Amino acid sequence: MPVLENTLADYDNIRLINGDILKTDIGEIAQEYGSPLKVMANLPYYITTPVIMDILEKEAPVSDIVVMIQKEVAMRMQAKPGTKDYGSLSLVTQYFAEPYLAANVPRNCFMPRPNVDSAVIRLTPHKKKPIETEDTEGFFRFIKAAFSKRRKTLVNCICSSGDFGYTKEEFGRLLSEAGYDERIRGEALAPEDFEKIFSLM
Repeated sequence: MPVLENTLADYDNIRLINGDILKTDIGEIAQEYGSPLKVMANLPYYITTPVIMDILEKEAPVSDIVVMIQKEVAMRMQAKPGTKDYGSLSLVTQYFAEPYLAANVPRNCFMPRPNVDSAVIRLTPHKKKPIETEDTEGFFRFIKAAFSKRRKTLVNCICSSGDFGYTKEEFGRLLSEAGYDERIRGEALAPEDFEKIFSLM
């Protein structure tokens, strides 16, 4: 901090805040300085998901989040149904924001060379969410359960989670009546499909 304060001493349009991003209320900063804010960072990879989800879930007044993160995580955030990277992180991220993979940053760009490749991803929070649910917490629990066992059917994943009180026969019937194959897997379902099924539970 002393080095940064000295380097930036001549700039009256910069304020340095020495703090833990996971304990910082971005909403308060926005109130003080005006909104919307833009969030830009080269995030430590071990706190990537907690930082991004904290900003998105609190629906802080942010117009864009542009961060460099581990490439594998970036690919999962922007993955579409039916692809190998598609999963619960894809759905939760896309519930709140539109992801755009802006750049790949190979490990050879760094010294010392890390063990993983990186990527810059831009997340633009939705002005109006493409899907909505009154029970966000329950919806996210449903999504997490749907991907708890890779390559297993949605029926097996949901019923083995023990969170929803359905037998396989009951949940299979619910899917069938909603127009879905009882053998369908979570990887094949778009966000709106998850919302439709959850609304019937």
